[in-house]
Amino acid sequence: MSVETILVVGGGISGITTAVEAAEVGYNTVLVEKNPYLGGRVAQLNKYFPKLCPPYCGLEMNFRRIKPNPKITVYTMTEVESVSGQEGNYSVRLKVNPRYVNEKCTACNACAEACPSERPNEYNFGMDSTKAAYLPHVLSYPMRYVIDRDACKDKSCDKCAKACKYNAIDLNMKPQTIKMKVGSIVYATGWNPYDATRMENLGYGRVKNVITNMMLERLAAPNGPTGGKIVRPSDKKEVKKVVFVQCAGSRDQNHLNYCSAICCMASLKQATYVRERIPDSKVVVAYIDLRAPGKYEEFLNKVQSDANISMVKGKVAKIEEDPSTGGVILEFEDVEGGGKRHERADMAVLATGMEPSVKTHSMLSFEENGFINGGSSAGIYSTGVAKRPSDVTTSIQDATGMALKSIQSLVRS
Repeated sequence: MSVETILVVGGGISGITTAVEAAEVGYNTVLVEKNPYLGGRVAQLNKYFPKLCPPYCGLEMNFRRIKPNPKITVYTMTEVESVSGQEGNYSVRLKVNPRYVNEKCTACNACAEACPSERPNEYNFGMDSTKAAYLPHVLSYPMRYVIDRDACKDKSCDKCAKACKYNAIDLNMKPQTIKMKVGSIVYATGWNPYDATRMENLGYGRVKNVITNMMLERLAAPNGPTGGKIVRPSDKKEVKKVVFVQCAGSRDQNHLNYCSAICCMASLKQATYVRERIPDSKVVVAYIDLRAPGKYEEFLNKVQSDANISMVKGKVAKIEEDPSTGGVILEFEDVEGGGKRHERADMAVLATGMEPSVKTHSMLSFEENGFINGGSSAGIYSTGVAKRPSDVTTSIQDATGMALKSIQSLVRS
């Protein structure tokens, strides 16, 4: 690759947008993703807010833009090992981890059917499992299986290879190193959900029917671990009452000192999942402040108009298991009603915040909360949630701007 190339690190919605926008005006882009598929956190969502449309629609359109474009090179299962140089002339070394499945794969599923080993499914946050030979999700791009060799009980097992009639499986694949020159770099490395086990008072990992907001997204998704049924983890019973716990770790000096911006809207959206799927259900949203600015206020008003959704201003102090039902008991202050309040429910959902997935890097500078500064230096940029907590729409808008900035670096050099 020449210096007339833009490297985009991270294949979520922000990285995809940056790469596509730059490529479609004629610039070579290299899109690097550490997972075996593109789409990032957006691919794990059930619906966007406020229109409540599925994210697969937007992702599929972007995949259709990527596939035929010769200006875009995609590397999945790839990490950036080193970066050096300056604007217009960066030397980059990439490590491509072995997929053990080549381009001949037709996604026929024969390898998974023959595979004797299983692994926790991180795409569904461990709520189910896959075979060691698996397709990451139903609209995975690339539409190609991957083999988790660490999950293989017998490292000499080749049942998957024998089952594949297309010779698509190569268990002898090794890591590859790719060196290239690029003119500018955009970091779209996204976010991780804050570790809910760190908030011991909220019971995650200790109280069996406490889950996180991203776990509920997967429960509600048609391709999720329950086929879209919203059930509690302990016994797979349909929930009749759910409490959403806002700012779980956010705006807290002991955890995340900042507001993650989208948690209120995410919980309001998820309240509609529960109400639509289970007509006789009840929802309680315990919040500190509600953040639904501008165009989102109409969505907030719509949710509040549901008589079976209660909005209670108050911070949840403790969640314990209800020994009589297996459900949850929440203790929190009721600011408007006065005094402490106890709420019993079938399940509690923690609105955990967004934590940057990259926190240290020799070529990057970071702001006080650990997010990458938008222009770390001339020629190196960040976008999406790598830069600041934001929703999908804002991330796409920002990524389009970063595509222009990365092109300007090439022009200047």
